[in-house]
Amino acid sequence: MTQRLWAGLAMVLAMLMMSGPVASAANPEVRFFRIGTGATGGSYFPVGGLIANAISNPPGSLDCARGGSCGVPGLIATAVATQGSVENVTAVADGVLDMAMTQSNVAHDAYAGEGPFADKEPRSNLRAVANLFPEAVHLVVRDDSGIMNVADLKGKRVSLGEPGSGTRVVADIILAAYGLDESDIKLFSEQVGTAGDMLVADELDAYFMVSGYPMNAVAQTAESIPVRLVHILGPEADAIRKTYPFIGSDVMPEGTYSGVTDTVTLKVGAVLVAPATASDDLIYGITQALWHQNNRKLLDTGHPLGKRIELHKALDGIAIPLHPGAERFYREVGLTPGGD
Repeated sequence: MTQRLWAGLAMVLAMLMMSGPVASAANPEVRFFRIGTGATGGSYFPVGGLIANAISNPPGSLDCARGGSCGVPGLIATAVATQGSVENVTAVADGVLDMAMTQSNVAHDAYAGEGPFADKEPRSNLRAVANLFPEAVHLVVRDDSGIMNVADLKGKRVSLGEPGSGTRVVADIILAAYGLDESDIKLFSEQVGTAGDMLVADELDAYFMVSGYPMNAVAQTAESIPVRLVHILGPEADAIRKTYPFIGSDVMPEGTYSGVTDTVTLKVGAVLVAPATASDDLIYGITQALWHQNNRKLLDTGHPLGKRIELHKALDGIAIPLHPGAERFYREVGLTPGGD
């Protein structure tokens, strides 16, 4: 387990030690809830914080009907920084985290025992709660690097993202499609903020990041030096989409980042997952709170990606079974898995 995850859990433990559970009709029992996100410089961490706020309703909060919290009574959710998708699904399946954000392809691989989980027991206790937003593959290079396509990465200094991150999984898939592997590059495994600083300092030629856009860390890189986003298209990209049905195509429009034109790339979905053993009533309440109309302003103003978290897309690209508590909510509002 990473030092950051331990630090997050230590904070939650300290809160537990300071506050004993109190239960009554007016003051429900306090329940602390850990949501795995990603590196603090990525998009998962701030969006996870928004979700934590949306579903929390600490004792003593102003009533929802009067403009207060519309979360689950007594729930205090915390966004925990982690290395990302691979670590998150493992931690949820093992009961270390109560819920987490992850890439849809990573959730599928963990559930099925494929990809980076091929040598492990399938994590068949993973369940989906909601699709959140699309994540695009960013392959960021210095404008003067001469890297025009993925194949040009050979022999270059490239960060593929941290081990245990969804970015690393997708980056390895992309390299393989273009006939490369990690031994063909000068490999770095940096957080996105560090990778951006290294690119600016000319200590790195390129870095991968899978994220919703615009992403602050990439924007900061683009504002510091001239950069390009490399297109990921053609027969190699077609082969990836055919082999991995949960990876799609996307176009990041011109102006998303300073000086960067339209970029054809690949995308995956960011999904919220929980263990199958989580209480149906609890997950129902969390799902209801996430999509409560009073939380719309929180999502829309809290982060640029919050606007892309929309109820009518909540079941898009779900690659593992829904949690029964979440499914109950979606059926009540007229959304059904697979449109049945």
